[in-house]
Amino acid sequence: MSTIPMKSEVETLSSGSASGDWLERENAVVFRGDGEPQSADLLLGRLAEIQSESGLSPDNYSLGGSVADLENHFAAALGKESAIYMPTGTLANHLAIRALCGGKPRAIVQEQSHLYHDCGDCVTQLSGINLVPLAKGECCFTLEELKDAVTESTSGRVLSSIGAVMIESPVRRQMGQVVSFQEMKAMTEYCRSQGIGTHLDGARLYMMSAASGKSPREYSALFDTVYVSLYKYFGAPYGAILAGDTQLIEGMFHTRRMFGGGLASSYFAAGLALKGTEGFEERFGAAMQQGRDLVQRLTTLAGVEIREFEHGSNIFPLTFAPDVDTEIVLESLRRNQVFLYPDEGTDRISRLTVNTTILRQANDEIFEAFEVALRAA
Repeated sequence: MSTIPMKSEVETLSSGSASGDWLERENAVVFRGDGEPQSADLLLGRLAEIQSESGLSPDNYSLGGSVADLENHFAAALGKESAIYMPTGTLANHLAIRALCGGKPRAIVQEQSHLYHDCGDCVTQLSGINLVPLAKGECCFTLEELKDAVTESTSGRVLSSIGAVMIESPVRRQMGQVVSFQEMKAMTEYCRSQGIGTHLDGARLYMMSAASGKSPREYSALFDTVYVSLYKYFGAPYGAILAGDTQLIEGMFHTRRMFGGGLASSYFAAGLALKGTEGFEERFGAAMQQGRDLVQRLTTLAGVEIREFEHGSNIFPLTFAPDVDTEIVLESLRRNQVFLYPDEGTDRISRLTVNTTILRQANDEIFEAFEVALRAA
């Protein structure tokens, strides 16, 4: 048995501001976030390892060096002609829509998308492009809804052309639910027939791929541009990749700098991300399979209900019975190096989020930890 973290330490971790060394132990299973917990010591150790193995090459304002190596890797992995490093996913999505619209005044997005809800109307404020949100409160709009929106936008007294359609998947505001591949295919084919550019907010593309069995390249092929996060699960402290045709991507470093995104030095973050891609698809695929098997076993326990969405990714809805003392459950789980957390800013636990830390213990051990915790509660 290991020492239980103090409550203040757990709260610090839950806020995302730090991680305790107990979460970095080789058997710590952390049901929170898409990636593994990071600390300064881990990042510095990994940088030293990369430097000794293959070396890190400095960039010049996010051009060249290890940054270029990372861009080349993702262009090939996603089956696109070119890729460009971005400091944030917000900027990657923004500049993709800006480039695809090419002067057209509107872009269609999901009402539940991160870009619509959480980015301060950056596309409208800074690029003069109005976002048209569809499917309020739903995972995604349908093809018919998309067609209706295009018709409505282009049939008014003043032409307001749609320049781009963005699909976010998985949809984090919908607990990581995935837009089905066939729906994406139908909508991107329609957009192509209408001369409308398409962009995939694939921040968690590799989560979606492991869940659906479709490769990242298959998803990427449907869209003109695609964004992938580098910090959510590849181990970088920040950063994003935007990939697409050379015609769209080439020269975008000028726009990136215009928006303040040409960081003077990005090679260490790029090197960490590139290292993090090694074997990741295989590891996360194994993690998803183990997670699904665990969920099936946990459904047999009294006091907890857990299920899988029909089109889900790595988040599984979880509900404890009203008479279960969740504080006792969390404390008991921590004793066995299994970490579960309330939703951010609340004391409610609504999900079990699978990442590669699940591979640190066998399902027999994790199941037993839940069984003991629920019995105690």
